[in-house]
Parts: sequence; C-alpha cells; structure tokens
Amino acid sequence: MKVIRFKGILNTFLLLIIQFVGLLLIYALLRYGFYLYNKSLFPNVSGTELWTMMLGGVKFDIVAILYINIIYILLQSLPVPFKYNERYQKVCKWIFVVTNAIGIALNLVDYAYYPFTLKRTTGTVFGQFANEENMGKLFVDFLIDYWYLLLVFVLLIFCMSKIYSQLQLERAKVKGWLFYICQFSAFLLTIFLFVGGVRGGWAHSTRPITLSNAGDYVKSPEEMNIVLNTPFSMLKTLKAVKLKEEHFFTPQELDRRYQVIHKPTERGAFKKLNVVILILESFGREHIGALNKDINGGTYKGYTPFLDSLIGESYTFKRAFSNGRKSIDALPSIITGIPSVGEPFVLSIYSGNRTTSLAKLLGDEGYETAFFHGAPNGSMGFSAYTQLAGFKHYFGKNEYNNDADFDGIWGIWDEPFMQFMADKMDELPQPFFVSFFSLSSHHPFKVPEKYAGKFPKGPLPLHEPMGYADYALKQFFAKASTMKWFENTLFVLVADHATVSHLPEYHTAPNAFAIPIIFYYPGGNLKGMSNKLVQQIDILPTVLNYLNYPKPYFSFGFDAFSEREDNFLVNNIGGVFNFFQGDYFMTHDGQRPTAIYNIAEDKFLKKDLLSDRSLADSLDKTLKAFIQRYNYAMIHNKLVAE
Repeated sequence: MKVIRFKGILNTFLLLIIQFVGLLLIYALLRYGFYLYNKSLFPNVSGTELWTMMLGGVKFDIVAILYINIIYILLQSLPVPFKYNERYQKVCKWIFVVTNAIGIALNLVDYAYYPFTLKRTTGTVFGQFANEENMGKLFVDFLIDYWYLLLVFVLLIFCMSKIYSQLQLERAKVKGWLFYICQFSAFLLTIFLFVGGVRGGWAHSTRPITLSNAGDYVKSPEEMNIVLNTPFSMLKTLKAVKLKEEHFFTPQELDRRYQVIHKPTERGAFKKLNVVILILESFGREHIGALNKDINGGTYKGYTPFLDSLIGESYTFKRAFSNGRKSIDALPSIITGIPSVGEPFVLSIYSGNRTTSLAKLLGDEGYETAFFHGAPNGSMGFSAYTQLAGFKHYFGKNEYNNDADFDGIWGIWDEPFMQFMADKMDELPQPFFVSFFSLSSHHPFKVPEKYAGKFPKGPLPLHEPMGYADYALKQFFAKASTMKWFENTLFVLVADHATVSHLPEYHTAPNAFAIPIIFYYPGGNLKGMSNKLVQQIDILPTVLNYLNYPKPYFSFGFDAFSEREDNFLVNNIGGVFNFFQGDYFMTHDGQRPTAIYNIAEDKFLKKDLLSDRSLADSLDKTLKAFIQRYNYAMIHNKLVAE
C-alpha cells in the first residue's frame, strides 16, 4: 500500500478529517452488521426504514467517536511545532488504535449480548458485574463461543492500524508567527466543531443528545438499538440512575395497596371525543388569579385574565401538582403517565421501554394524532419522544416555515403558532388527539415588539410574557370556537411545571410544584372546582375513563374524576421523594420519612408531624408501594397492560 504524505501548514487537521470519516464508515459497517446479526429480532424493519436508521445513527456515531478520540484530537490539534516529532506521532498512533479498538470491541460485544438483554449495553454494566469473581473465565468463555466476532475485531484493528501507518505527516515548512496564527485558528475551529458534535448541534434550544433522541428515526422503542451504538450508550449512562428492585410487600399485599392496571369503566359506550392537551410553559398556579382568591385578602388578580375566565367554564383542580420541575419531565408525565424518579425518564436507561401513551391508545382506536411545538424540530428532544409515544404527525418551526414570527431564541411566538395549529387541526379527520407545548413564557422573558407595554410586568420578569401567552391562548380559543370540531372536544390545560415565585405562600416545598390542571368540554356540562389532589400522571387515566375507553391499560396515575379519595401524588427531585396524600405532605429518602406536614392547616410548614408514628407508617407504606411498583415496571420493561 502506497504511503500518503500530508504536507502543508494544516496537515494535522486534514489528517483528523480523513480519520474521522474513516471511523464513521467503520461504525456504519458495525451498525449494519449489528442489524444483520440480530435481524430476526427486528422483523418489521423495511429497507427504507433501515436506511433512515443508518443515516440517523451517524449523529450518535459522531458523539461516540469524538468522545473516544478526545485525547488524540487534542494532541494532533495543539498549535505547537513539536507535534511533528516522530516519537510524539508514535504515541498518537497507539492512543488512536487502542481507544478506537475499545469502541469497536464494545459494538461487537453487543452483537452477541443484545439477544439476552434486548438493549444496547449501558454504563450500569460495571455495577452489574462488580461482584463477579470469575470474570476471567466468563471473558474466555465469551471469546470461545463467539470466536468469529474476535476474528472480525482483529481484522478491523489490523486494517485500521495498517491504514494509519500509510498516512504520514511531514513537518510544515512555514515557521514563525504565520505557523502559530494558522494553527491556533484551526485549533479554535476544532474546539467549536467538537462542542457542536458532542451536543448534537449548536442551536440555543438544542439539549445534549441522549439515548431517547434515537426515537426520531424509528417506529418502536426496540428499533432504537439499531440507531444507537454501544460506546454512546455507555458514555451517556455512566452516571445514570439505576433503580433497585424492592420487595417491601408480597405481590398480594401490593395488589391491595396499589394497582397500575386499569380496567374498562362500565359507564357506557366509548365516547370518541376529540382530545386536546395544551401544555403551558411555566404556568405555575401562583400566577393564576382564579386559583388564588385567598391571597392578599381576595384582591390578587394574577396575570392570566383569559385563563381565569376559562376556569369559570371548566372543571378545575385547585390542588394540582406537577411530577417534576423541568419541561423534559412534563411530557412523559402528561402523555405517557410516567413520572421521573432520580432523573428525567427520557434521559434514563429505561427510555427505550415499551410504554402506554394517550397517542398510542387512542391512535389504536382510530384517532388521528398530532403534536405541536413551535421550536426548531428536535429541540428539547420532543420530536424523538413524540415519535416513540405514537404521535403520527409532528408540527414544529420547520412546518410553520415562516421565520418572520421567530422569537430569535426558542421558536415561533405562541400567538401565530397557535393560529397555525388551529388551522392544521381543522384539516385533521375526527376524532383526533392533539397536544401542544407553548414556549413564549420562557427565559429571556420577551414579548413581540407590537405588544410592548400591553401586558402587566409584575414583580417577576415572567409575568409580562405570561400575559402574552394567556392572550395567545385567548386568540386560539376564539378561532377554535368557530370550527366544526370545537363542541366535540375535551380540552385539558396543564402547566409543564411551576417556576420562580414571588408570593410567600409559594416559597414552600409542596407549592414549588403547584400548577393548574383544567378540563374544559364546551359541548358538555363539565364544570366546577375540586379540592381533590391531582397530578400530571393522572391526566392519562382521567381522560381515558371519561371517554369510557374500552380496554385495560397501564398507568401509575389515578382517575381524577373518581369519587375515591385515597389517591396520592409523588415526585422525586435529586433522589428525594415528595409525597402527598389527603391533607399531608411527606418528604422521604426512599427508605424512611424525613418530614411530614399537614398542608391544609400548616401551609408554611411550621410543625413537623414526623413523631406521629401511626401517620408516618401509613404514608411510608403507601409510598413504598409506589416505589416497588415503579422500580419493578422500569427494570423489567412492564409499562403496558398485557
């Protein structure tokens, strides 16, 4: 093989580009090989779909390759002349070969390991085998059983090393200041490209790419494993929360305490109403006047006049709470009925589990399904989540296709995007299930220039854009009310989470999660105000039961319209559980209660009731029933009714 010599002042960077492209080709071959090896486990993948997965996988390969080669990239891109030294380059070669050999080996191991686990190996594997005393024998047995994979590995590493040796650098002849200026500029460009590569893009709204983003390219969760690669899966889950199976109760005791399989109601035939869930960014309960009539002697008006008026025509829960404090927690809670424990569900190692969702269940009953979010497609990982949740259509900034209404940071202003949504909904066949996620009531708290001074600013920067978002909601309902589907639609309005607070009543642990949950049915008699405890994960069973959904389904939540009062609420922040039942609020470390308050009588949490052992024991057992159910369902992929 002929030696290729790289000359010129930027020759190390040209070498990096060529090697990077070569590694992408290797990872593409490994992905295709993974699919062929496990083809029987992916029976519904067509050629076109496989091609989409192959292309989508490049994004994840880029991240893995950049992380694996971070030391090598740094050594080759440093703006110093001694990097052309022969010994220096030999060190670089062996770093390149050894680190990439590890990445290739991990991918090949999952050829054989995947049929047993049905998922790519994650960072939890180190804990899984931490106490094995016969690792050496297991390793040897693996190599014997899968000798052909070892042969492929040796062949790939030999070829990679051989090709590397044929690509040789020559010291740049340019010296002095010109050398350092060019090299330093290229070094800064490399850093810029590296950061964008490992994040999955440079857009302000782009979250660092994670496992759940593979959902953008597949129809079902198990197919995500074709899109992913093993080094990426391991690197992204090294610090992942791994749940532990608990056995606080026998199966019989657990069934008596907490059921997650909901059976069909016997209240009549399935009512195929349209369902529209409007998720409102940062609309904490504190900012809504109609839900705070006891504040400031009844003079508090809040910042959402339209929502206040809609509450008067709706059925509203005054004691409603979110299951998390971030937008990324909200979608799985509201649409799928899965709260986040320890970390956001979509970022967890369990994000590839089969799940129930309103989109899937209603879609199977003939509903058209669509999700609307005015941000660039892919922002917040929403497009990937909605794909896995079973939505048939996604409408984002790309589909809106008019940057004149772009807010400059997050996406399309709420008012024009919601008008666009109303028009698109009018084109959908009935019945339909639609969900929308607003974005204008978000930092940096701006409103369109034409509305400057129109909305009260209030003591918090959030208040002005919240007034604008409320106005956008008003304009949406004004347009929707003229459309043929309006009277036959159940609307659910819910905040994604609470946010910064001003009122002292909301500077408490429970009220840090206080949000509105509102059910509005213009064609029915669904009106009133309830003191019942309700959470985001209750929306799925409440909607399904209200429609008289005819099949069993899985849900961690409860029917909010049920007459039962023994329901509970739960969220988990940083490993600490917040638990609500009846008038009581408890904090819990996962093993024992740490504080208990009667929030009906003690809204500022002045009197800890932890010493009441009977009360503590009752609340503790109920929460542990949830923990046992939740952990088991996540670990064993049991999140659907079977």
